[in-house]
Amino acid sequence: MKVVYPHMGHMWICIKAMLEYLNVEVVVPPPSSKKTLLLGVKHAPEFACMPLKLNLGNFMEAAELGADTIVMAGGCGPCRFGYYAHVEHAILRDLGYRYQLVVLEPPQKHIGELLGKIKHITGHQSWRRVINGIRFGYRKAEAVDKLERMSHYCRPREIQAGATDLALQNALREIIAVNVPEKLPAALNRAVEMMNAVPLDKHRPVLRIGLVGEIYTLLEPFTNLDIERKLGNLGVEVDRSIYLSEWINEHLFMGLVKNMRSSHLVRQKAVKYLGHFVGGHGMETVGNTVLYAEEGYDGVIQLLPFTCMPEIVAQSILPRVSAELGIPAMTLIVDEQSGEAGLVTRLEAFVDLLARKKQNGEVLA
Repeated sequence: MKVVYPHMGHMWICIKAMLEYLNVEVVVPPPSSKKTLLLGVKHAPEFACMPLKLNLGNFMEAAELGADTIVMAGGCGPCRFGYYAHVEHAILRDLGYRYQLVVLEPPQKHIGELLGKIKHITGHQSWRRVINGIRFGYRKAEAVDKLERMSHYCRPREIQAGATDLALQNALREIIAVNVPEKLPAALNRAVEMMNAVPLDKHRPVLRIGLVGEIYTLLEPFTNLDIERKLGNLGVEVDRSIYLSEWINEHLFMGLVKNMRSSHLVRQKAVKYLGHFVGGHGMETVGNTVLYAEEGYDGVIQLLPFTCMPEIVAQSILPRVSAELGIPAMTLIVDEQSGEAGLVTRLEAFVDLLARKKQNGEVLA
């Protein structure tokens, strides 16, 4: 069994660590690229969203490296993601690929089925070792998220352009290289030291923008055209409404890890504007926009793939939230036609608007 899973930001780091700790052979697809997207676009339904097309391309490229088993998350509710694994598997089968499909459904609805599929993947490993492997993968996700947050702070304040990106690459290598849980704390300390060594101008005024929207589009830099880096280079400190470790804690660990951002609080904030679940992260998009307004952020950017139903609902509500709470909001929709030049132009205009608004507010105060 050679297991493959789709790319979604740095998720591959923690999943690879977990599976290899459990002696499962892993095939990591090449990083998502134009080639990956073109493969998916060629064979996927036209109306399907960009994540499905990129996932499909990931699996086709991984097959060339010997992958034979797809491990994919499932889902429930109005979001179409719940059946994407099966659609992708059917397309691959029609194209002649002989993949085995293992779909891991959310534990709150299919706990027995989930445990059985985990056992199928891990073979004869004891449950104790399986739990330790899951914990190891989660700790890596926490480490990666910590480093990403540090990069969000450093990038708009760096004195030498590109220093943050270089430090982040080197820091992530420290985390990737760890193959046993006992070595992770020391590696994280070294990685944090690398990030702390970036020369900063801590007195430089910066804007703060919250990123909300669909999880794949938020986490995968190829999909969002590396928006975090672009905003950082424009003098913006960003905060994502979704980090991988938070999502794992919420949906797989059922909130067992405390002192983390909880979707329960976020949904409470959304109720005034959106009173029921619409699938995906629609309610979280609205609720996090409210939270960012309450925390004094200068603006919010919503990211979503074209045709994403939950985010389309949220998009229709954000103008009201923006008007009532006084926080500018912009929506960016991405698909295979999205171009970098157009994105940069919109970002520059939005950042300029926020800077003028903040400057005028300071003058009036």
